Amino acid sequence: MNLDWNIKRALLSVSDKTGIVELANSLIENGCEIISTGGTKRKLEEAGITVTDISKVTGNPEAFGGRMKTISFQIESALLFDREKDKQEANSLNIDEIDLVVCNLYPFKKVLESGGNFEELIENIDIGGPTMLRAAAKNFKYVTVITNPSDYDELQKQMKENDGKISYDYRKQMMVKAFNHTADYDSLIAQTMDKEIGQSSLRLSFKEGYDLRYGENSHQQAKFYKEQDSNGGLFGLKFLHGKALSFNNILDINGAIESISSCDKVACAVVKHSNPCGLAEGFDQKQVLELAWAGDPISAFGSIIAFNTKLELETVKFFNLDHENRAERKFIEVVIAPEISEEALDYLKTHKNLRVLEFDHSKLKNFKDIRYLNGSLLVQDKDLKLFDKIDLPTKTKIDLEQDQKLIEFGLKSIQNIKSNSISIVRKKDNSLQLLGMGAGQPNRLIASKMAIEKCKENLAKEYKGDDFPAYQKEELANCILISDAFFPFPDNVVLAAKHGITKIIQPGGSIKDQTVIDACDQNDIAMAFTGIRHFKH
Repeated sequence: MNLDWNIKRALLSVSDKTGIVELANSLIENGCEIISTGGTKRKLEEAGITVTDISKVTGNPEAFGGRMKTISFQIESALLFDREKDKQEANSLNIDEIDLVVCNLYPFKKVLESGGNFEELIENIDIGGPTMLRAAAKNFKYVTVITNPSDYDELQKQMKENDGKISYDYRKQMMVKAFNHTADYDSLIAQTMDKEIGQSSLRLSFKEGYDLRYGENSHQQAKFYKEQDSNGGLFGLKFLHGKALSFNNILDINGAIESISSCDKVACAVVKHSNPCGLAEGFDQKQVLELAWAGDPISAFGSIIAFNTKLELETVKFFNLDHENRAERKFIEVVIAPEISEEALDYLKTHKNLRVLEFDHSKLKNFKDIRYLNGSLLVQDKDLKLFDKIDLPTKTKIDLEQDQKLIEFGLKSIQNIKSNSISIVRKKDNSLQLLGMGAGQPNRLIASKMAIEKCKENLAKEYKGDDFPAYQKEELANCILISDAFFPFPDNVVLAAKHGITKIIQPGGSIKDQTVIDACDQNDIAMAFTGIRHFKH
């Protein structure tokens, strides 16, 4: 069986006319007859290309303002008949085969996004185009179907290199693209029409899936997909070195990138099990890494580390990957930055399994959180708003001019920590640091205890003098405790006061707000209400 077929007749009918003249000229050079319609026909004729009008094939004129052009027994038969089994019947019916369809449908999406009214949307629902595409795709054994101008170059290359023939494998690839194209097209129309009658629906399309190393656990299989028509987002990770990624790696990478993506200055996040156990922002990349790591050196073992600026050699030397004493080498799973210098990359390659990735965090354009739950789907807006207000209800006031940046840094940290959560942040050496956090707890008091104990532990590690109690008191007094949700009782305030914390940020909104305010006043604690909760589940 001959798997490669020449293109002798082509039907070109496109809304996006990018590259169509160049493609048509290539087809003419290969002795191909070109059939066309409407605006495409005019475009080609203006370029001096001889075109067969579609009406000469169908035997009927274009009608009803262009609603009827290609739909006909002649066109669909020319695309669909089996070139071997049905050849004799096609001859008896005077059906001449069409070997190529180039069509990308009426611009329904473009009209929708530009604010077109209902009547305009209806007129931009293509009927003949999808019919041709599906017919050509079904008969890809003999027919080539093209839906995107980005595929014109490969089509021309195949004709040039194969004496006008198109390979079976290429036709099969284009068949898949065509069915995806019509599926996405109809999906958007269906969602739009649902909305028109007040009915919500959501149809998602993902492609180019590839296998991950494994899922959350080694016995689970996992894949990673790219959203159709997106800029790639996280799928655009550039893999430079190391083992294949797992399901957990992807989740933690996403958490790490989100943790640093909204930071104003040089930032570093150390993420473990989706939580930033270390986070710092400042001016010096190496110092910022050291502060982020110091937030929880134990949890940093096997972590994902993300940077928001070009990663340099001096910074990554902190990991001691080439230290002769293996115990001094810091074990991490992934390092990711928008750009990595050649010297830094060479050094990171010292660890053969360490995954090294480049990703520009500005590509994270997702404004929705979507979760699939056992035959159902949850959709929400992403948590992008830090606060509604900064109310100061206590007698002791937070100095907003002095602490505004630290408050914002703390709120950014709490946005990415699993609830119930508490983060405690401070200024350190001209940088901002997450000194301690409590994550994913069933009650806020436990989260506060965890965050405070982590702070005390970290302060003890960094202090080199002989009066640690005084140092701890001074440092905690300058920290700010951030809560992701309101305090339902004053117990968190009492705990904070017991350990010398003097500043608290929380959303407010509890029926016991006044009781909590009274507890702050009794303990000389300054508290601010933001009006915005930051639960993360």
